[in-house]
Amino acid sequence: MKVLDLRCQQDHAFEGWFAGEQDYLDQRQRGLLQCPLCGTSDVHKTLSAPRINRGGRGKEGAASAPRVPADPGAAQNSESAVSVPAQAAWLQAARRMLAQAEDVGPRFADEARRMHRGETPERTIKGEASVADAVQLLDEGIAVLPLSAAATETLH
Repeated sequence: MKVLDLRCQQDHAFEGWFAGEQDYLDQRQRGLLQCPLCGTSDVHKTLSAPRINRGGRGKEGAASAPRVPADPGAAQNSESAVSVPAQAAWLQAARRMLAQAEDVGPRFADEARRMHRGETPERTIKGEASVADAVQLLDEGIAVLPLSAAATETLH
């Protein structure tokens, strides 16, 4: 598993987990990468500090060394340093939402449309949809948050 530091055009910083460099490139080319804060697909890699898992746990229970910015002075002055609490809050909210969501599996697009048309009660759902289905839902004015399988596993 390769963890990359990513940044969007709005300067939001976040992590992406990939099977390898080619997985990152494939997802980027197919338009699957999105900023979790603003939803833009204009995402690029930034310099990442290596994270080495040593197998043991320290006093705080951490399994790996803390991540250190390449330029600590720049991190203190950057807007992204301020957004860390916002990113943590977003991740907590996403975890709660996924835990409480009804899993409709491959019926996701159909169920989202039924809710949008008022044919079934509105509720939080999760499931499977193709990229084309997700784009169509967004074009129809139906709010969806596409997540890759790897991102969903990370949130659990």
